[in-house]
Amino acid sequence: MKSLPNTGSNPGGNRNFGGRKQQDNNSSRQRINDQIVAREIRVVDEDGGQLGIMARDAAIKMAAEQEKDLVEIAPQAKPPVCKIIDYGKYQYELQKREKTQKKAQHNQQMKEIRFKWRTDTHDFNFKAKHARTFLEEGSKVKASVLFRGREITHQDIGRELLERFIEILADVAKVEQQIQHEGRTISVVFVPDKKKKKAESKPEPAE
Repeated sequence: MKSLPNTGSNPGGNRNFGGRKQQDNNSSRQRINDQIVAREIRVVDEDGGQLGIMARDAAIKMAAEQEKDLVEIAPQAKPPVCKIIDYGKYQYELQKREKTQKKAQHNQQMKEIRFKWRTDTHDFNFKAKHARTFLEEGSKVKASVLFRGREITHQDIGRELLERFIEILADVAKVEQQIQHEGRTISVVFVPDKKKKKAESKPEPAE
């Protein structure tokens, strides 16, 4: 088990349980081992099993015997609830969950690509390249064609442009929302197609 750095002084000396030095109270969001203030706590094991109410020092000793740590998980409870766990593994799981949540939030982001009804080939390809990048990063993409004034009479050209956009991105995306009209705008929404991406990355069988 890795040792946490000692970031502060402890008048009683830093006690090392589960092969882990204690962090200063102000440097950690959760109290661990000697940082726990309450003298009487409710203890649960790693699987959530109830071990009952006991003295803090007795619970720390129990954790140390298992080469684990006593972590305060519900400080507002009466008495506070503490869990006997491998703190390093616990932090890793928390970080993993946070990354997953951030990734999910990122996937929910919508990037918008805007076209004029008259868009030349160079501009079209440039915006297609940006859309491809957004999709490969996991973002949704909304492609829109805006019409001003009398341009609204050329919606058929705008629709053809979006249909061409769908075709050029077909290898990395699928259409989540088909082409639709929104006032003076027509748009289509893409989402990353992970299945297509995995299929492309899969090595071809040897002959």
